[in-house]
Amino acid sequence: MHRKAIDSAPKPAQNTRHMTIPVTLIAGDGIGPEVVSAAVEAIEAAGAKLEWNRAAAGAGAVAIHGTPIPVETLESIRRNKLALKGPLATPIGDGFRSVNVALRKEFDLYANVRPARSFAGVKTRYEGVDLVVIRENTQGMYSGIEHFIDEERSAAESISIITRKGSERIVEYAFQYAKSRQRRRVTLVHKANILKATSGLFLEAGRAVALKHPEIEFNEIIIDNCAMQLVKNPNQFDVLVTTNLFGDILSDLTSGLIGGLGLTAGANIGKDAAIFEAVHGTAPDIAGKGMANPTAVMIAGAMLLEHIGERTASEKLMTAIREAIASREAVTPDLGGSATTHMFTNAVLKRLK
Repeated sequence: MHRKAIDSAPKPAQNTRHMTIPVTLIAGDGIGPEVVSAAVEAIEAAGAKLEWNRAAAGAGAVAIHGTPIPVETLESIRRNKLALKGPLATPIGDGFRSVNVALRKEFDLYANVRPARSFAGVKTRYEGVDLVVIRENTQGMYSGIEHFIDEERSAAESISIITRKGSERIVEYAFQYAKSRQRRRVTLVHKANILKATSGLFLEAGRAVALKHPEIEFNEIIIDNCAMQLVKNPNQFDVLVTTNLFGDILSDLTSGLIGGLGLTAGANIGKDAAIFEAVHGTAPDIAGKGMANPTAVMIAGAMLLEHIGERTASEKLMTAIREAIASREAVTPDLGGSATTHMFTNAVLKRLK
């Protein structure tokens, strides 16, 4: 069965073959400028017609704009409805808990999509992994309701907000994703045996949505068992859908199954905007040394291209990335090689030409 493992939205946008599409480009912090620059080269070489509107965000934006999310950046994303970004650092101290979380809330990017697919040339414990974690992106334990409950700051509480509407729309998204990618199964991950109200509501809403899609197999699994089963046999899973915190954890776990965060990209999808990103950190220890792996941002670019209907360019780019890694001719240190960012990028570009 043929699968698409790089795409992001259940219903891709209209074909843009004869259009130049504006995209907000956020280089980010640490290794961000290096890997984003490499990704832009590869995306353009794949034949896509994009116009890059550069914008600032993260810790690096504070010195110039006084905020990690400048108004100009928000306006650019709101206007373009598309963004590609590198890793962002959240300044320590008061203000945003996370720049990434703030962007998701600002644009109601309710669906986080994280494919995990094995790479030839990357040795891991498993072969043939091909699954997707779809995570509710705006509610749950990341709702932002958190505080100390005594003056001594010796106890604190966080409140998880789960709504029926939010639960239904993310599970519906998962089923539409599965149908449009010829995937066979949706597994809902929960903790309703203990979290009777919040996780129970998510499970109840998910079961109701599943009844509308009898052509897709549906099952449910408790989060702790899911983590164990992923380690025992990840190939038993196809599309996983879950709440915010569980999805945050499981999507990193599934990245580990295929070689790490350097090989994983994510899409944040909403009704009116979409942001595509590397999911790894800023890696300040290697910033500026020219040894960072740009694969994750390149894959994010392929996901963006598929999202806007540029399927040919998307598939060309993804094939070139996979072939460059499989050849082992120029892989970066995180994959056991000694190549620079520039050398790996050239290996990808060579295959695109």
